[in-house]
This record gives sequence, C-alpha cells and structure tokens, in this order.
Amino acid sequence: MRVVITQPTYLPWIGYFDLMDQVDCVVVLDSVQFEKRSWQQRNRIKTPHGLEWLTVPVTFQRSVGQRIQDVKICQPRFWEKHLRVIEHNYRRAPYFDLYFPQLLEALSTHGEYPPLVNLNLGLIEWFFRVLGIGPKLICSSDLDEKGKRCELLVNLCRRLEADFYLSPLGSAGYLLQDLDRFSEAGIQVAFQNYEHPQYRQMFQPFCPYASALDLVFNEGDRSMEIIRSGRRLPFTPDQVALASTVGMTQ
Repeated sequence: MRVVITQPTYLPWIGYFDLMDQVDCVVVLDSVQFEKRSWQQRNRIKTPHGLEWLTVPVTFQRSVGQRIQDVKICQPRFWEKHLRVIEHNYRRAPYFDLYFPQLLEALSTHGEYPPLVNLNLGLIEWFFRVLGIGPKLICSSDLDEKGKRCELLVNLCRRLEADFYLSPLGSAGYLLQDLDRFSEAGIQVAFQNYEHPQYRQMFQPFCPYASALDLVFNEGDRSMEIIRSGRRLPFTPDQVALASTVGMTQ
C-alpha cells in the first residue's frame, strides 16, 4: 500500500495532484491544528497582473488550538465572488465553458456554514474526476490516530498497513530527523521530485504554481498528461539529506 498524507488544500496546485497520482491512498490530514492564511483556505489564479489570491473567509480561534476539521466558513456565499473573479480571468480560456458549470456546482453545494474541509474535499474529488485519477481518500479524523508529526504519520501508515510513504519535499526537515520511526515500522519513505511544466496560459509571461484550475481551463483533457510530464523519480532520504548538507556548506 502506497500512501500520501497531506492537509486539505483549497484549489490545489498541480504538484498536489502529481503526488496523489502516485499512490493508492491519500490521508487528508484534518485532525491537526489549523494555521490562518495557510493553503487550506486560499490559493492563486493567473491574471493579467500575475498571480492573484482567492481566500475563503473562516472563523478562526487560535486560542483553542482549532483543528482543521473544526474550521467553519463564515460567509456562506463567498464563492460568488470567487466565481466572478475566476470568470473574469478565464472566460476566454479554451475549456472554460466545459468546466466552469461543474466548478460552480462543486463550490456551491455545501450548505450555509460548512466546515472548510468539506469544501476542500469536494473540490479535490472534482479535480480527481476532471483529471481521471482515483486514489482512495480518507480523513485522518476518521482514523482517530494519536501522536505528533512523525509519530502521527507512522501511526496512520500502520493503520492502513502501508509499506511506502511518499512525502512532499517540504516536509523533509522534520521527517529526516525521525526516519527511524518509519524504518522500525517497515515503511519505506521517499520524497516527491517535481519540476513544474509549462503549458498554455491566458496571459504572458508564464507563471508557475497557480491553482490547477489554470491548467484545466487552458488544457482540458491534456491536463493530467501535462502534470505527469513534470514528474521525476522520487528522492530517497539519503539524496535529500545530502542535498541539505551541501546547501548548508555552500
């Protein structure tokens, strides 16, 4: 069983789906503390002026250590503004007319004040259908495993009987410190190796790291092929550790 564990992002970038396309199961990490103005509540689209943020308004309670699963959207029709901005910037994109009605439905069908995670899960599942991928999605809150950082990740992998854990490269800093936990559990660890591909955009110059909406509206059924074109062989922990050491000595 190959597993990815990642937080539920709003309108994720294309590398997020490359990561998910390489595994059998995705654990949506919604049982950890929410950070305000994180990727869980915002992302960027391409405009004539570069990348522009779309932010979901939420009720935030830092003092109580609010978990992602408990974060609620505080303006029930926020999506109307997001759709107006998206339409303004993408209405002339080749695949806008095909996907925009589907996006409207995915954004608007979650009730008055839904949990943020429900919105994000609905959008991730919509992207799965558009891109034609289908790893199993499980929320960590449903598995009810305990622990912090690597301890929690290992416990989740064990619960799913995983023998391979693919991690975003950004998590290497703390994962490498506790790699023995994975080894002792018989879990191989590798890190995503992704080079952002270029594709057709509405406005020049090309800007990487936009929401996957940008790719879908511009490239349609070629989107997953383009995402996969940026995939390289995953880094081993030794490769990442060596690169980190070289970087510190330069």
